[in-house]
Amino acid sequence: MFQGFKEFIMRGNVIDLAVAVVIGGAFTAIVTAFTDNLINPLIASLGNNDMSGLGFHIVSGNDATFLDFGAVITAAVNFLLIAAVVYFVIVAPMNKLNEIAAAKRGIKQDEEEPQPTDVELLTEIRDLLKR
Repeated sequence: MFQGFKEFIMRGNVIDLAVAVVIGGAFTAIVTAFTDNLINPLIASLGNNDMSGLGFHIVSGNDATFLDFGAVITAAVNFLLIAAVVYFVIVAPMNKLNEIAAAKRGIKQDEEEPQPTDVELLTEIRDLLKR
């Protein structure tokens, strides 16, 4: 039982995953600092003097009832920045490396059959109806 666990841990995938989690956490901290300190103040500046940013109080004077739209926009910007960096720094290069490795091994990518045009389909339907 312990031998199987040892083989699982020593596989490269587990170590790569651990590194990715640590780097992802560090990068998330950078993006959060960027959005909290640069983007959020810009969004908050859109509000009025009687508001604490881009939002409003449902019950005046009760801070627990403040709907903060700026925080939601900031979270969306956070997500988009992290997703873009993960895609362009990790996913796209890995896909390209996989294509290069497959080409070196002589594996062809699945080529799609050309799809018939509308005219060809309509002609085929007409011919079937004639029969």
